[in-house]
Order: sequence, then structure tokens, then C-alpha cells
Amino acid sequence: MDGFLFQASVYLAAAVIAVPIAARLGLGSVLGYLLAGIIIGPILHLVAATDDLRHFAEFGVVMMLFIIGLELEPRALWDMRHRLVGLGGSQIMLTMFAVMAAAMAMGMNWGPALACGMVFALSSTAIVLQTLSEKGLMQSSGGRSAFSVLLTQDIAVIPMLIVLPLLAVETTATLAPDGSIQRPAQEAADAHHGLSLVEGLPGWGVALVTLSAVALIILAGIYGARPLFRHINSARLPEMFTAVALLIVAGIAFLMELVGLSPALGTFLAGVVLANSEFRHQLESDIEPFKGLLLGLFFITVGAGIDLGAFMREPVTIVGLALGLILLKGAILHGLSRVFRLRARGRWLFTLSLAQAGEFGFVLVSFALQLNIFTQSMGQRLLLVVALSMLITPLLFILFDWVSHRLEETRDTQPADQVEADGPIIIAGIGRFGQIVNRLVQSSGYKTVVIDHDMKTIELMRRFGFRGFFGDPTRPELLHAAGIKDAKVLVAGLDDPKATTKLVRFARRMREDVFIVARAHDRTHVYELYQAGANKIVREMFDSSLRAGRYVLEEVGMTEYEAAIAQETFYHHDRETVSELAQLWDPNIPSAENEAYIKRARELEKELETALYTALAEQKNDAA
Repeated sequence: MDGFLFQASVYLAAAVIAVPIAARLGLGSVLGYLLAGIIIGPILHLVAATDDLRHFAEFGVVMMLFIIGLELEPRALWDMRHRLVGLGGSQIMLTMFAVMAAAMAMGMNWGPALACGMVFALSSTAIVLQTLSEKGLMQSSGGRSAFSVLLTQDIAVIPMLIVLPLLAVETTATLAPDGSIQRPAQEAADAHHGLSLVEGLPGWGVALVTLSAVALIILAGIYGARPLFRHINSARLPEMFTAVALLIVAGIAFLMELVGLSPALGTFLAGVVLANSEFRHQLESDIEPFKGLLLGLFFITVGAGIDLGAFMREPVTIVGLALGLILLKGAILHGLSRVFRLRARGRWLFTLSLAQAGEFGFVLVSFALQLNIFTQSMGQRLLLVVALSMLITPLLFILFDWVSHRLEETRDTQPADQVEADGPIIIAGIGRFGQIVNRLVQSSGYKTVVIDHDMKTIELMRRFGFRGFFGDPTRPELLHAAGIKDAKVLVAGLDDPKATTKLVRFARRMREDVFIVARAHDRTHVYELYQAGANKIVREMFDSSLRAGRYVLEEVGMTEYEAAIAQETFYHHDRETVSELAQLWDPNIPSAENEAYIKRARELEKELETALYTALAEQKNDAA
């Protein structure tokens, strides 16, 4: 336990110290994690072997693919089919055979050369998607194209793992007549030391079990998610939503491993199935913290696992191979970006973001070493090239920022990248207040993203044809999942005044330019929202009370026009009064004890009487 706590403290301290410094210097969090790993690993030797920990941390990649799936509706995935098959497939095949040709030119046999091509054809899903999300580039044309290629690569890992045993130098691995792969007994035992549902099955049996597992995920997402979350909601325990979110991801990942598929691919599929669910944003916000921590841990283990001793024995060779790989992949990616007609900025983003090797390269190299495809020295060299190329990736994104800035300075009338947000308007809280706002805005032709933490309210909305998402809007990660980074307007219409203030404060920290319309409980709450950063504040009873007051004036003798003048004058004067008194209001001093506040409030009340008298007198003079 002492050793575990020490290791955990070292990893967390390294992240807490290095990542903020890297972010402040504009290097990005990924490079900060990698540098932290290098410092605590090969430099200071504070951590032990990282292989087992890296396998655990790779679960962050699985969670990331699940979240990405939640952001993609099935129709959007279908629209990407040309990029997935054409762009992604072309990148893998061209890179694989180009690397193979280069390796053979350096004297390598065709089998190990093809294995090298497989290793280097893949890019880093973790680093690329994390950096694209941080920089807000995921929805750009280059970002969407990069994501399509990464998804295709994740799928391609499966046939690569099937083909690699056939390239073994000292093995009798063959394809049996029934389609199954036959290996030597010891290697088969090593390869299948865990549970498996496809062990020893013929080819048609493997296909049937695999398709059944995929169908189970789809059917469970369509028919099982809503009853499950309704059951969890009845417990009224927020931590249960986190537990069920983790259960979904872990359970699907385990099922995929049982049938020999990529866990990341399975959770991505589950995310796509749940993308139309009202629980989408709640799931995303529950998974996001774990995903971030595990991805950060993964990057640290990559840095800590670099063998500086092996690197120092042949630094020129390792650096040369890494740079050569980046240049070769970059040339292929740049050519494909032209063929698929990406614009200048998207072309450079696509090229520079995918030019490295990826985390699945560690898996393929380790598997190839077990099969004796690579010698130990060759395998160690390849692992260093993979790690170094991943370490260089944040610098490639910095290069993209520079290129993008240059393109902005010299661009012609070329349109900017299209931004596809969930909706320009987020409505948090769909009670008495929010539902009127939502109906008015949607009826006027604008798309809204509605979030509420009351399950019954969301279900009632769905019965009347309105789409809403279940979740707690006061959680910053949920706001991020709902698209606050791209939204134009946020309506804070929660019933709880404290929750509304909390929501406004978090939203303003996230986005200084988003327009916030907030629902206030009373005048004191108005002052709190004013300080929290709301642009427009609406007291929930103010307008209705004004209308009731106008009815009273009409009943006691005023004409409808005179009553309307009095109502309008009171409205404008009160808005000015609230704005001025908000400057004097102090949350640490009760209003009844704030002398400056009381004095000015009395003066403004007398000014209101004068304003009303003057407005009505002018109206009578005009009528006369």
C-alpha cells in the first residue's frame, strides 16, 4: 500500500506541476503530461515499470471513443462513410506499403517490413483527439477528416492482429480449412490466457458470436437505456448515475474483449446508439472526469516508459527514423487531403495531426516480439520511434497554429471552416419559466438544447414532441457537453436560485462572450446574478406583477392607455434602479444594514413617483 500511495502521489504531483506550466506556455496539456512522465521516469527514476499501468490508463482511450460516439448521431456517422472507407482506408494502405518499401530498401525482409508498415500506419487517437478538443478544432473540416481516419485505424487494428501471426518467422501458424487460425500450443496459450467467447471456434462461429455481441449492444442501447436510467433516477443519488455510466463503458469494453474486438470500437458504437438519447449529456458529463484523468495518466506512462539509455546509444538513428516517419506520413496525408479537396487550413490540420505513430503501435510491436517477427533490438528501436513521434506531436500542433496564423494573414475570400454546433441556444431548466422561452424560440425557427435534472419533466416534454436531455446543468462538464463553447445564448431558468447563480458563474468563466439570460427569484437574487455575469436578468414574477398592477389601475379609473404608460414608465425606471443599486449591494452586508444602499433606494423611490407623475401629465397634455 505504501508503494502504491507513493507512486500515485508522484504521478499526480507531476501532472499538477507540469501540465499548468505547459498550458500557460501554450504547449498544450498533452506535451505537459509527456514531459512530466519523462522527468519522473527516465530522469529522476521515481516510478517503476509502467507497462501494466499503461494498459490500465489505455481505458481512457476507450472512454474518449465513447464520448465521441455520444456526439455523433447515426445519420452523421452514415454521412462520414466516404471518409471512413475512402480517406481512412487509403491512408492506412498507402502508409503501410510505403513504410514497407522503405524498410525493405534498408535491408529488412518482407515479413518484418510489412509488420513495420502496420505499426506506423496507425496514429495516436489519444493525443490527436485530446488536442483537437482542447483547441476547438474537432468540428472543422480537417478535424472531422482526422477523426474519420482515426476511427478507421481503430477498426483496422483487428485485421492487423489477425494477420501478424502469419508473418512469424518461427511459427507454424496457418489458416485451417474452417477459417480459424492455428498457432503453436505455447503461443496460443500466451495469446489466449484470458476469457474468450471465440476460443477454438471455426470462422463462421467467430463471425456469428461477433455479430451477436454487436447486435446486443445496439438493442440494449435502444431498448434498455431508458428503463435503466429511470430506475437509477428513482434512487435520487447522483453518484449512481456515475456508477451506471462507468458500468456501461466497462461492461461493453469487457464484452468486446471476449469476442476479440477492440474495446474502443465497441464503446464508440454504444455512444453512437445513445447519441439520440435524452441521457446523452448526463452520460458525457459523468464520464468526462475519468476520461481526462486516465488519458493524462496514459500520456505520463508514455513519457516515463521511454528508454533514455537505448536512445542515447543511437540518438541520431532514432531521431532520424522518427522524423523520416513524420515526413513520409505527412507527404501521404497531404496528398490525400488534396485528392479529397480539403481547404488550406483543414489540409494542414489533417496532415500535421496524423503524422505520428500511435498508442496501438505499442500493442502491435509487443505482439510482434512475442511472435519473433522482430528481434529484441529492432523492437526496442521501434518502440522508441513510436514514443518519440508521439512526443513530437504537440510540437506539430504548434506548427499548425503558426501555419494557420500565416494563412489567416494571407487568405483570400475563401470561407472559414464550417462549425457544426448542437444548437446556438442552451436552455437550462424547463419548468414554468424555461418551457415558455423554449416554445417561443423553437416556434420562431431556432434550434435549442434543453437540459433539466428532473426526469419526469424531460419525459413529459418528449410526450408533447419536444426534445430534451436529462442532467444537472450546474455541472461545468455538462455545460461543455451541451456545447457551451459554441453557443450564442444561455438561458438559466432553474427553479433553485442558488443553482441558477452557480450556473451563470460557471458559464461566464467558460465563455466571456456568451450571452446569458437568467431567471431571478427576487431583487436580491438579481444582484447576485449581476455579479455572476448575467447579461439580461428577468425576475420570475416581475412582468406578471406589472400586468396585474396595470389591470388594477384600469379598474380604479385610468384609461387603458394611461395604465400602459404607467406600466412602461415603472418598468424602465425599475431597470435603471436595479442596475444602480447593484453597484451598492454587498453580499456580506444585509440590505437592511447597508446605509448607502438604503439611502439611494429611498431617493430612487421618490424619483419614481416624480417620473410617473410627469409621464401621466405629459400624456394628458398631449391628449388635450
